[in-house]
Amino acid sequence: MKLLQNNGIAALARQLVLWTLAMSLLGSGAAYAQAQQTVVGQVTHLSGVLTVRHADGTRKVLGVKSAILEGDTLITERETYTRVKFIDNAEIVLRPGSEVAVNKYVYDEKKPESDSVAIGLVKGGLRAVTGLVGKRNHDAVNFDTPTATIGIRGTNFGALFCQNDCGGVPSVSGKSPENGLHVDVSSGAVVVSNGGGQQLFQAGQFGYVATPNTPPVIVPPSQGIQVTMPPSISQNNNTGTRYIGKNSDPQCVVQ
Repeated sequence: MKLLQNNGIAALARQLVLWTLAMSLLGSGAAYAQAQQTVVGQVTHLSGVLTVRHADGTRKVLGVKSAILEGDTLITERETYTRVKFIDNAEIVLRPGSEVAVNKYVYDEKKPESDSVAIGLVKGGLRAVTGLVGKRNHDAVNFDTPTATIGIRGTNFGALFCQNDCGGVPSVSGKSPENGLHVDVSSGAVVVSNGGGQQLFQAGQFGYVATPNTPPVIVPPSQGIQVTMPPSISQNNNTGTRYIGKNSDPQCVVQ
């Protein structure tokens, strides 16, 4: 009887050891997989709280010099601005209360045919400056939004998607921006397309898209919404320690 008991205990012990080893290997595999994800950018400027949701669903708080991985979703909290530089020298600046997904970012200096950039503006606003991918292969870069897709043409542009959350965004008319997608172009051009049609917007023009099936339209400057950023984020003079975004810090277009 004692022999049977001892054999049972030994078998249970072996099962526990195997289970522990399997869990350890599984955890190591997940960590290794995350380590192998492609680094496509870096946080260069930040004030406030910036969090990231990785492709595997894990979350963490980012800081200046934090790496951005392909598949990451960046989330800025209230009064948070951040600037990200990508591997092809493209840059985006995010407004407070924004969520942007780096769905795909492929750049190989020696293989232009492999270029592919897909960034999703889920909510909030951003300014974007074209990098090497957008300059050598216009069709390889797309910004997706809930109402339309923005294609670039060597560009500095702003995009703001409102869904009853743009009350504090400044406008020429002084009125709160309407719900939908607002676009402004500082240089170059963008092509905005959706189920309702397609429209080219050139430097100095403003655009608006109300719904996914409403055609993009050019709006007069007096009705346009320009996405602006504080100088300490849009210029290269912030170390990441100065709090910005207050009324005392005027806003400008990122250069």
